[in-house]
Amino acid sequence: MLKKLIPIFLCLCLTLSVGCSKKTETLSVDKGDEPSSTVEETNTNVVNPLTGLKDVTSEQAENRPVAIMVNNISVAQPVQTGLNKADIIYETEVEGGITRLMAVYQNIADVEKIGTVRSARYVYIDLAMGHNAIYVHHGADEVYAGAHLKDADNFVLDTNNAGARISNGLATEHTLYAYGDKLWESITASSRTIKNKNTATWQNFADEDSSVTLDYTATNVSVQFSGSYNTTFKYDTATGRYERYYNGTQRKDYSTGETVTVKNVFVLNTDMGHYSDAYHRKIDLNSGSGYYFVNGTYTPITWSKGADSNSFVFKKSDGTDLTVNAGDSWVCIVDEAQSQPTIG
Repeated sequence: MLKKLIPIFLCLCLTLSVGCSKKTETLSVDKGDEPSSTVEETNTNVVNPLTGLKDVTSEQAENRPVAIMVNNISVAQPVQTGLNKADIIYETEVEGGITRLMAVYQNIADVEKIGTVRSARYVYIDLAMGHNAIYVHHGADEVYAGAHLKDADNFVLDTNNAGARISNGLATEHTLYAYGDKLWESITASSRTIKNKNTATWQNFADEDSSVTLDYTATNVSVQFSGSYNTTFKYDTATGRYERYYNGTQRKDYSTGETVTVKNVFVLNTDMGHYSDAYHRKIDLNSGSGYYFVNGTYTPITWSKGADSNSFVFKKSDGTDLTVNAGDSWVCIVDEAQSQPTIG
């Protein structure tokens, strides 16, 4: 009896197995062309040529930077805004012991407001040309800078384009601000070339995650531009950045209230004189010595620029290449015959 049941049992198992197999095939679904599990990020940031930080899109990195003149007369410093968004800031004397700033932005469209905006000076036209930047100003020293403006791609800011007079308690000449998005719209709507021919980084930047340490320790540096203008940078160990002071007063952004800070500080010594009017400063941008400060340390350097269209080349004092920490920079250009920075 058992022998007769075995074949029946085996047949039943085979039948169930086939049935299960068919059921499994019936449940399988053709899902078609599914998207890959790896999503391509179209907005991935790339290296900003002015800072070495990955904080711009590839399109923004290929655009020409915008350099804008910022009022730095002492009475107008408290109403400055947009400096913390700049990638590079240049400061040097223009006339009468007064300094002016030029803020350079790789992506000015993301800066809400910049100012206050003032007139062009010869040395700043050279500095802007060294970045192939679009040079933004309101007016000019017509005797010297005026003629040089034809050599640069300049944009005159006013209330009829991307500028606005905003009441800040000061005289009208200290009230012109630029709106970054409107400024970029005006620039792109013009016939000028927007894309940069050279997208190489401004300096030899270290990797964004690396921290550059230099030869000597320094918690602050004071730069005496003239008898009345002293800019001091004090290192904050908590943030790894230098806070800006003018004649001992800490500077803050007029719009945001944030302390004005910067990652890298350069002090460049050079020869300075006056033009034939014995008033406007004539500044040599050929070559010289200087200092580089970052992360509470510093080292002596040499620098060179030369032709208007050349950018700065920084090297260590022994002639080897200088590696710059990724981040924004403040470049001070001073008269070596009258002043040397005080390092502490």
